[in-house]
Amino acid sequence: MSDFWIFGYGSLMWRPGFDFIESEAADLAGAHRSLCVYSWVHRGTRQKPGLVLGLDQGGSCRGVAFRVRAGERDAVLAYLRARELVTNVYREVTRPIRLRREGRPRVGAVTYMVDRAHRQYAGRLGPEAILAHVRAGRGRSGANSDYIVNTVAHLRALGLADPVLERIVAALADTGTRGD
Repeated sequence: MSDFWIFGYGSLMWRPGFDFIESEAADLAGAHRSLCVYSWVHRGTRQKPGLVLGLDQGGSCRGVAFRVRAGERDAVLAYLRARELVTNVYREVTRPIRLRREGRPRVGAVTYMVDRAHRQYAGRLGPEAILAHVRAGRGRSGANSDYIVNTVAHLRALGLADPVLERIVAALADTGTRGD
């Protein structure tokens, strides 16, 4: 058995929750980062759903790749499944990614794609609807606004800008709406 890779595009970038040997920026083709998942557990409830990121079909996504020791595979996957598959809105898949190092090597990485047929799939919402969910959402992992602000900060640290998330952060700052 050899080491394996995990691809993070949202909170896994800044709070992986597992041990890894190395991490670096990476690109995934064929899917894009999208605020398209109603959160009923981590950043909202069924009564007041928040919105979290999913990998949705089409486009490309820059995120963070984590290399994990082969001996940690079962434990890391068990942790990720408990975290990411709590309501089964995501599908665990292995996709090719390109590491952002010299030579741009291609490796297979485990990641979590949104299931468009799942009832938590929000699709493409308008700016007002997105902001309303983000302001109201609070779940097991805290305020939805904190999730967005932390994700934007980490995207910026990677030299990336997500226009939708940037507008949400600006709107939250304008109204003084942030989590605790």
